Amino acid sequence: MTQTRDTFPIRMQLTAMKLPEGRHQAIAASHDQRSQITLAAPTEETTPQACTLVIYPGEPSELLVRLENLTADPLRVALDVLGNFPAHWCQVGGEGNEIPPAGRMEVVLYFQVEADFFESPLGPPAGTPLQLDYAGQFVATYTTTTGGQPTQQAAEFQVLVRPRSLYLDFLPDVYREVDFVGRFLKIFEQAFEPDVQILNSLWAYLHPRTAPDALIPFLAYWVGWPLTPQLSLATQRRLIAGALQLYRWRGTRRGLKYAIHLFTDLPFEGNGGEDPAIQITEIGGRGFVLGETRLGRGATMGGGQPYHFVVELRSPSANPIDPDLVRKVIEQEKPAFCSYELYIISEDTEA
Repeated sequence: MTQTRDTFPIRMQLTAMKLPEGRHQAIAASHDQRSQITLAAPTEETTPQACTLVIYPGEPSELLVRLENLTADPLRVALDVLGNFPAHWCQVGGEGNEIPPAGRMEVVLYFQVEADFFESPLGPPAGTPLQLDYAGQFVATYTTTTGGQPTQQAAEFQVLVRPRSLYLDFLPDVYREVDFVGRFLKIFEQAFEPDVQILNSLWAYLHPRTAPDALIPFLAYWVGWPLTPQLSLATQRRLIAGALQLYRWRGTRRGLKYAIHLFTDLPFEGNGGEDPAIQITEIGGRGFVLGETRLGRGATMGGGQPYHFVVELRSPSANPIDPDLVRKVIEQEKPAFCSYELYIISEDTEA
């Protein structure tokens, strides 16, 4: 909505940059709220018709003010905004303070209301209605460059704070003509929308890496993975996420190596040509048999110990490994008939 009048030295035009979605009804406020700030009294220079700006909390809104000098003299202009709304809601943006003869100047009023306007604990006390309609004036005080008595001209505007209802998208356009429908639906939206958001992001509640902390024991039970109290919560999440993959490899050397990697955070594979941090060597077999065994690194004398393997871990000295925890992992992942030996080598990470 715009307003203009040509009988003044300055033509002042206010335009809301965002059109309202429907016809907005005025909402009554208490007398105390209306009288917080007294606006300038209407004069002959006050434009009678007011421009309406609808503001949705958390969204920026703009009001464009166009000043046109109708005289043959340059005018110096001082601008001010009055209103019974909080001063920090509005910021004035413009360049220069002088309008040349028959020239124009544009000023933008930037409005933004806090996103928690309707839920803020700093709102009115209980039993006091929340004010949603505000009155404002854009005041221009101008003088000619040669001096003279300052003249003041004002244009009124209204600021309406309204909730934006998502449920209007499900209704025919005829129900958007009056903003009461949107304000009425906002009551149900605030009650149901949190549950709708949970349903839309239900996958995040069921994924071990994004689920709330309270759901971690449930997810662990869901995949049949026992929680280990001495491990951090981040490690527990990683273990639950890798549980199904670990079940596929259970009873194999790769599965045991992967389990140790999950519990100790040691690298799963070797780094280039360096010795791997987790090394598992199988020791056993039929021993030295003529005609079958060739002398070499893998040859053993005697029958050896069947189904026996050696686990060798190399960890930085700054991050020691708990041997009891590693033994618990091995006992859980190895076949029941296998025996093993565990060696933990602490390496100095300093150059």
